[in-house]
Amino acid sequence: MPRMSRRHLFAIVAAVLCAVTAAWLALDHFVPAPPKRITIAAGSKGGAYEFYAHKYRDILARHHITLDIRTTEGTIENLKLLEGPASGVDAGFVQGGVSNSNHAPSVESLGRINYLAFFVFCRAGDPFADLTELKGKRIAIGPASSGTNAVATKILRTNGITPQNATFLPLGGRAAVDALDAGKADVLIMGSVLETPLIENLLRDPGVRLVSLPRVKALTRKFPVLTRLELPSGVIDLERNIPAGDVTLIGTTSSLLVRGDLHPEIIGLLARALVEVNGEPGVFQQFGEFPTQTDPEYPMAESARDFYKNGPTFLHRYLPFWLANYARRALAIMVTAVAILVPVFSYAPSCTCGSSAGASCSSTVSSGPSSTDCGPASRPRNSTPASATWIKSTAPRPCCP
Repeated sequence: MPRMSRRHLFAIVAAVLCAVTAAWLALDHFVPAPPKRITIAAGSKGGAYEFYAHKYRDILARHHITLDIRTTEGTIENLKLLEGPASGVDAGFVQGGVSNSNHAPSVESLGRINYLAFFVFCRAGDPFADLTELKGKRIAIGPASSGTNAVATKILRTNGITPQNATFLPLGGRAAVDALDAGKADVLIMGSVLETPLIENLLRDPGVRLVSLPRVKALTRKFPVLTRLELPSGVIDLERNIPAGDVTLIGTTSSLLVRGDLHPEIIGLLARALVEVNGEPGVFQQFGEFPTQTDPEYPMAESARDFYKNGPTFLHRYLPFWLANYARRALAIMVTAVAILVPVFSYAPSCTCGSSAGASCSSTVSSGPSSTDCGPASRPRNSTPASATWIKSTAPRPCCP
């Protein structure tokens, strides 16, 4: 049986441990494990972004990742939080047409995720049918830091409505609906999606009317970021015929942005959530229309683009998220350790030991008048003590006892 000295065994074990430790420390620095908790900046209570954030949270929870939802005023505040190094926000929703990568260079996009419609509500008895008729009215246009506020202000100004001839109320979400119900606001402009309970309740409320806007095509020509959306008659409730007629709306698209230094595995997981939630067909969108693989305003995150094109990786396809990450890191440690150990052992002397034929060793040492073989198997049977002494003193030390 081959044998190895304790000294050589200890050296090999120490080398392996050192290599593995060095590989682990290097990977922990250069390839850290994904965080177990991230924070997303949503929007106002009851809004579209909070609606989607809750759906993403449920999906990430299945993979043992906690998604904290931070309520904000909307797009402009979300961008400030994403740009702020100490905000603690990792991802956030933004509305198209409000900003771009020139003003927010440190963020990346996971693509456009939906159509965001601007619903214009008024009380059922109010006869107004055009935005130009809103002079002297109290208009809830969303919080000051929201994308809805920014877009609504542009649209109203184009129609001749300004803070000088109307009252702009910085209210959004539930607060805006409460103001309309209490008679403190005459008109409500809300950027949202049909699926939110807030919009569904307003559409079914007999005391509230959804306004169909004329000349929407003209607005989309003046503001290319806007798009024309149509809500068909009866699409909300066919039995009660809600809405009673086709309604033309102004809309835009939204993006989900992340910090540029967010872990790629978390970005891939968020991309998976977007495909599951936003890839479904709806009243305004076709199946698979969202999320998009491009964003005209922000650079795409490479991990998201790769997921949209190729789907989950081999490990993520067959293993749970947390196990796939451990397996990936373990594989990387093994490869790194082998890369460290192979050069080390290539310089070590080779040794073979036999129990029946004795021992023989080979070494790279070439000094001395004899060959590099040593050990009992290489000695002449009738060698003299002097010869044996010479071999012991000049030959390399045997590797085996």
